[in-house]
Amino acid sequence: MQFMREIVRGIFKDNPIFRLVLGMCPTLAVTTKVENGLGMGLAATFVLIGSNLAVSALRNVIPSKVRLPCYIVIIATFVTIVDLLMNAFAHELHKNLGIFIPLIVVNCIILARAEAFASKQNVWLSIADAIGIGIGFTLSLVLISAIREIGGAGTLTIWGSFGWTISGLNPALIFILAPGGFVTLGCLLAGMNHVQTILARRAGKPFQPPLDFDCRHCTICRFGS
Repeated sequence: MQFMREIVRGIFKDNPIFRLVLGMCPTLAVTTKVENGLGMGLAATFVLIGSNLAVSALRNVIPSKVRLPCYIVIIATFVTIVDLLMNAFAHELHKNLGIFIPLIVVNCIILARAEAFASKQNVWLSIADAIGIGIGFTLSLVLISAIREIGGAGTLTIWGSFGWTISGLNPALIFILAPGGFVTLGCLLAGMNHVQTILARRAGKPFQPPLDFDCRHCTICRFGS
């Protein structure tokens, strides 16, 4: 079923962090706690689903020359909704994420999916793409957050007061500082590439990173094309 294939593709083959290397600002900034990574991932997923749905539904109505401003207005609408809801029902998380919630408006993952996929596909597949990319983004943030929080604080905070303290562990503060974010992400990217290289060789194929959807080849930066 194509709907499920699009979801699986977004989680694994076109994972926004580990495969496309997009959305690095929130990835490095908010992943000091699992709670923060989970909250950011869910917020971005909500915006992805809403914006993909709206862009796909209006793709034959929006003029080509003003498509990007229109996409940004649509995305900003859903970001405002999630910002207000989070402030009302998860105020502490809202304070922790701070400016990175409004900055979802200019998150390259959201805008790239609207331009590269939702504007060319039907609503059903656009929703599947948003769900897959959103889950992949959320799981990646949670993985990075877990490594950094355990290594830097010796805790694992899932949500609010629900979490664990890892006994017998000597935390290294660098994990929850900026250098720790870069080191953790770099090691995970290297590990993912190594695993994918091994799997490709076993299948008798050369390992080829994605070339069509990463930041270097994004059509957004070529507005006139």
